[in-house]
Amino acid sequence: MNQSEDSHPLRRRALLQATAAAALAPAWARATDAGSARVAVVIGNAAYAAAPLLNPAKDAQAMAGLLRGLGFDVVEARDASKAQMQAAVSQAQERLKGRQGIGMLYYAGHGMQLDWHNYMLPVDARLAQAADVAAQALDMGFVLEAFKQAGNRMNILVLDACRDNPFPTVASGKGLAPLDAPPGTFFAYATAPGNVAEDGGAADGNGLYTRFLLQELQRQGARIEDVFKRVRLQVRQASQGRQIPWESTSLEDDFVFATGRKVEAPSGLRREADFDAEKAEWDRIKESTRPEDFYAFLQRHPNGRLSEQAQFRLDQLARPAVQARASVQVLDAGVDRFKVGDAWAMQRTDFLNGGTVTQVRSQVTAIEGGRVLVGDGRVVYDQMGGLLLNRFGAKDPAVVIAPAGLQVGKRWRSAFTNTPSRNGGVAGRNYYEHRVEALEDLEVPAGRYKVYRIEAIGEAIWPNRARRLHQMLWVDPATMMPVRLDIKHSAVSGSEIMEHSSDVLLWRTQVPRT
Repeated sequence: MNQSEDSHPLRRRALLQATAAAALAPAWARATDAGSARVAVVIGNAAYAAAPLLNPAKDAQAMAGLLRGLGFDVVEARDASKAQMQAAVSQAQERLKGRQGIGMLYYAGHGMQLDWHNYMLPVDARLAQAADVAAQALDMGFVLEAFKQAGNRMNILVLDACRDNPFPTVASGKGLAPLDAPPGTFFAYATAPGNVAEDGGAADGNGLYTRFLLQELQRQGARIEDVFKRVRLQVRQASQGRQIPWESTSLEDDFVFATGRKVEAPSGLRREADFDAEKAEWDRIKESTRPEDFYAFLQRHPNGRLSEQAQFRLDQLARPAVQARASVQVLDAGVDRFKVGDAWAMQRTDFLNGGTVTQVRSQVTAIEGGRVLVGDGRVVYDQMGGLLLNRFGAKDPAVVIAPAGLQVGKRWRSAFTNTPSRNGGVAGRNYYEHRVEALEDLEVPAGRYKVYRIEAIGEAIWPNRARRLHQMLWVDPATMMPVRLDIKHSAVSGSEIMEHSSDVLLWRTQVPRT
């Protein structure tokens, strides 16, 4: 472990950056609540004999300084051996033990995957065969177990560790392996699993990913998911899509990164006003063909009610150069989901009417612009699979059914206004909070599928009444089409159930994609 000053100009510059980062951390973030333990392990490995890196040591110094300014207790290790890395993690574990605090790991350096385990490489690693990896490198599982033993309420692991692996013959693949976050954990990777990240040049001062992360961590009141979504966008834009960061989360609530405090849901009036403002911005740009319009929109609304639509439109206009390697076949981001001739049938069971069973057959009969007409227009979708029109009325914007980038723990928010097309119906506003609960096997009449199970909870609001909304959706990631949908809607006051049904896929045919 090297924590001494160095006379080399790059070392001096790194030290100045760390000092500046600590100074930049705003005063509002430096004070912490009594008893709120936040401990970060910061490791930067650059001086590899086989493949030295320019920026990890500087990245780690700057990150350590900034986190201290945000109120974290920081344990540092730079250009470290495996034993020194383990010692730093164990030291953090002791400081956190029994305090129900927040543990963080920031690692910059070489990383690799082997048999679905991710490893951080010490600077003295000499890996000649696969058996050397467990002996010489530090498994991320060691960090997770240490934080688990400490009894932390939340863990944040940031891995800027996807640079070119100097030992490719002993790895299972490029970059790091995709892992679902354990309970109470937020994973952040500098690039999508199975891909490599840019280290940056000497003149850059920091690696591409860390440069933007340092910037976003200074934003007052920024929520943890907003921080990393903004970083992802900026890295993607700066690298022209060659590097796209990736996150996996199991956090149940949203937190302000700098303080660890839970973000409370806004009041009803504030929610209405926020959505109206976001919707007005969306209406101004939704037909744009300029990717920069959608980058800017997502920077302002990283976790908005229309963020998934904006992300899909960005993916259409500027297709990512990389895709995350996943354990299941997934439809690429930005790909149209329908072609004329696609057909499917769902069997619906209506539990409010004695379990009545009916079949609903659907076929795409035309595509006009971005509007997908089913049954000659009785039902209309967009190419993201969003519902624009059905027997209950027109939706504005489209109902988000299954956005791109599904993975266990993914959360998003949506809203739309439903305007009935007959009987002088009054328009109502619908709000949903969505979360991917699991990846599981599901058998329906159409066959057996590996699917993502998504829960959506919300409410529908009219001028004089409201309704609770609860939906469970099972989505085939290869097509992003539902194979089952369970709906239960009930009155807000009392226990009256307004709708309770289940749809399952009977059969599906698709025109071949090109």
